[in-house]
Amino acid sequence: MTGVLTPSDYIAVAATSAGINAAARPCRIGPFQLASPAMQAGLAGYSDMAMRVVARRRGCPYAVTEALLDRVIITGGRGREKRSILCLTDHPVAGQIMGSEPQEMAQAARILLESGFDVIDLNFACPVKKVMGRCRGGYLLSDPDEAIRIMRAVRAVVPGPLTMKLRRALDESSEAAENFDRIFGEAVALEFAAMAVHGRTVEQKYTGKADWEFLRTVKARYPGMTLFGSGDVFTAQDAVRMYHSTGVDGVWIARGAIGNPWIFREFAALMAGRPALDPPTIYEQRDGLMEHFALAVEIYGEEQAARQMRKIGIKYSRLHPQGADVWRAFIAVKSQAHWDSVLDRYYSCDGPGRAGESVPDAQDLYKDTSCESHAESTAC
Repeated sequence: MTGVLTPSDYIAVAATSAGINAAARPCRIGPFQLASPAMQAGLAGYSDMAMRVVARRRGCPYAVTEALLDRVIITGGRGREKRSILCLTDHPVAGQIMGSEPQEMAQAARILLESGFDVIDLNFACPVKKVMGRCRGGYLLSDPDEAIRIMRAVRAVVPGPLTMKLRRALDESSEAAENFDRIFGEAVALEFAAMAVHGRTVEQKYTGKADWEFLRTVKARYPGMTLFGSGDVFTAQDAVRMYHSTGVDGVWIARGAIGNPWIFREFAALMAGRPALDPPTIYEQRDGLMEHFALAVEIYGEEQAARQMRKIGIKYSRLHPQGADVWRAFIAVKSQAHWDSVLDRYYSCDGPGRAGESVPDAQDLYKDTSCESHAESTAC
């Protein structure tokens, strides 16, 4: 390929490098056929352009932004000018919006389309208390009438692919199950391009096990709807198990992708029937860390990037043989010089890496995929 690459070109390159035959059990979102049926989920405080691009360079064919508050997008305030930045390689990409007013959600959706997003995604899943208290996110599973009004208002201004992130219900009640069915059924009627369902209730937040059997049931009931599964996917092996055991069309990888963008190439290898890949080497990890920090500096400037990248570096440290020492070193990062010194100290000699963990650390169980940082910064 020569000249300027289109989004379709990047999808083809990803398919070739991943060893995936995109024609076999295709995974589609509207006009976009994905090279591999795994994608980077929207992660509050993490899935900015930097994280998305680093993952794409390692086999991720599709990504979703963190939840962007509709009113912030409309006013052009904090969040829109940074979290919504796109570049040529960041396609296809979904801009995820969260709010409570139908017309504001529709206006925000229109702005994101004009900004270059390929897909609009509605967040009806966030379980954070501050978000719920403002009738956003997972709250809408308790108010299907309002949820449907939002869906119809957004659909009226989005002629192309529209998707949604849901949880399986607000709680375990029969009323909550009926609300889910109403909202999902409306999405089918409005011809949403895909639905992503997390296997926990809103009330569960991130405790207990995700109900993968529920995902299998939903796919069986709505075979014509592209369905993505979410919940308890921490490794490539987890993603493959979800894909085959539930029949979902694709897997949203959330916590498992933080600090491990190589999870997508490992998933692709397993799906192609190849042996599990070795964990990324120390030098491969160093390259990823350097890329990630450089992109963050482009977006935020050095000072804010250093603060942002501390928590990212901590996640990368899990793949390093001296993980605990590297973890402590990244915590102290305050500048580009500090970041470089950590790389010089721990990533200057090549060697085998360490496999990702099948279960997240207990202290990360809530923070990694909650909307907490979003709630603190923009939603409240």
